[in-house]
Amino acid sequence: MADLVRKEGFEFSFNPKACDTCTGRCCIGASGYIWVNPQELSAIAEKLKLGSEEFIKGYLSKIGYRYSIKEIPYFDGFRCTFFDTDKKQCSIYDVRPSQCRTFPFWDHFKTNIREVKDECPGISKL
Repeated sequence: MADLVRKEGFEFSFNPKACDTCTGRCCIGASGYIWVNPQELSAIAEKLKLGSEEFIKGYLSKIGYRYSIKEIPYFDGFRCTFFDTDKKQCSIYDVRPSQCRTFPFWDHFKTNIREVKDECPGISKL
C-alpha cells in the first residue's frame, strides 16, 4: 500500500497512487485561477522552449498584477490548457505550479472535506 500523505491542520490524508488511475479530476471542472509566479513562469516557458513574452501571450491571462494559466472549455466545464486529454495527465508535470503541487492540501479544503473527497479519489478521511 502506498504511503499516505498527511498535513497538519487537515482532517484527511492523500494517497498519491490514486493519481495513476484518476482521469485528472483536479485539472478539469469548474473554472478557476491557476496562479503562476515568476519562477514558475520561467520554468514552464523553458520547458516549452518559448521566451517568457511568447509564453505569457499564448498561455496566461493577466489578472490584476498576477498571471493565471488559461483554461479551455471542456465538456460541461473547463480544463487547464496543460492537461493532456489523451494521456489524462499534466503535460508540464515536472514544472507544474506550486498551486498544483500542493493539491489537495489547500486551506479551502480544511473546511470543505466533502468537496475535495468528491473531486479526488485519493482522499481518505482520518
